[in-house]
Amino acid sequence: MQVIERNSDLRTVLGEVKKKGLRVGFVPTMGFLHEGHLSLVRAARQENDFVVVSIFVNPIQFGAGEDYQDYPRDLERDCKLASAEGCDLIFSPPVIEMYPPGYATFVEVENLTETLCGARRPGHFRGVTTVVAKLFNLVAPDQVYFGQKDAQQALVLKKMVTDLNMDLQFHILPTIREDDGLAMSSRNKYLSPRQRREAAVLYRSLQEAERLIQGGVRSAQDVKAAMVSLIAGAEEAEIDYVEIVQAANLLPLERLQGACLVALAVRFGKTRLIDNILLEV
Repeated sequence: MQVIERNSDLRTVLGEVKKKGLRVGFVPTMGFLHEGHLSLVRAARQENDFVVVSIFVNPIQFGAGEDYQDYPRDLERDCKLASAEGCDLIFSPPVIEMYPPGYATFVEVENLTETLCGARRPGHFRGVTTVVAKLFNLVAPDQVYFGQKDAQQALVLKKMVTDLNMDLQFHILPTIREDDGLAMSSRNKYLSPRQRREAAVLYRSLQEAERLIQGGVRSAQDVKAAMVSLIAGAEEAEIDYVEIVQAANLLPLERLQGACLVALAVRFGKTRLIDNILLEV
C-alpha cells in the first residue's frame, strides 16, 4: 500500500492505474478509522480494482470553537487498518497542499444545507462540498462510498455530483453501530465513561420513533416529543435538534408520510453526536 501526500504524485500514480483500465473506488475520510469507515473500504475493495482512501482533517468545515485542533489523528494506525482491508493507496495531504496561499474557490449546495446540521453549523457544508469536490477531481474515482450516519452530508454530496455532472457512482452504505446501538464515530473517543453509557440513549430514541411510527402515530410532533423525553433522561445530554424530515429533500414534516428521515444531534459535554434512521411510512 502506498501513502501519498502530494497532489502531483497522486495524479501520477492514478494516471498509471487508469491507463491499465482499472476501476477506482474511493473512500474519503478524516481519519481515525473505525469499523464504519472499514465497511466502506471493504465495499470498495469488492467492487473495484484499485481502492483509494483519503485521510484529511479538513479545516474549512470546522467553525469557530469547534474541535479542529483536537480532532483525533493517528495516521500510522489508520494505514495499518486500511491496508488490512485491501486499500491500495492512502492520500494524506498537508493542509497547504489542499489550500495553498491565496486559495479562494468554494463549492456550495443550496437548500439541502440550510436545515439540520447546516442550520447549526454555518459554513460547515460549504467546507465539506469544497474539499470533496477537490478530492473527486484529484482521484477521478469510478465509485465513491459514504455512510448513512452522515445522512445530510451524503445527500448534499450526491446533489453536488448530480448538479456538476461528475462522472462517478455514488454509494451510501448502512450505519455501523456498537453493541449498544451507538453509531460508530471518531468523536466517540471524546466521551467520558459516563457519557459513553448515556450516549446509547440516542439509538434507543430512534428505535422508539420507529416503534411509534410503525404503530400508527403520524404526528411528527408527537414522535419528536417522545424522543426528546427519552433523551432528557440522560443527565449529560444536551439536545441540539431532533427532527423528522422528508428523506429526499430534508423539508420538515408535520404529518408523516412517504420516506422519512428521523435525525438528531445531541451534545454530551463538548462532544456533538449525530444519528438517524430512514423509515417508509
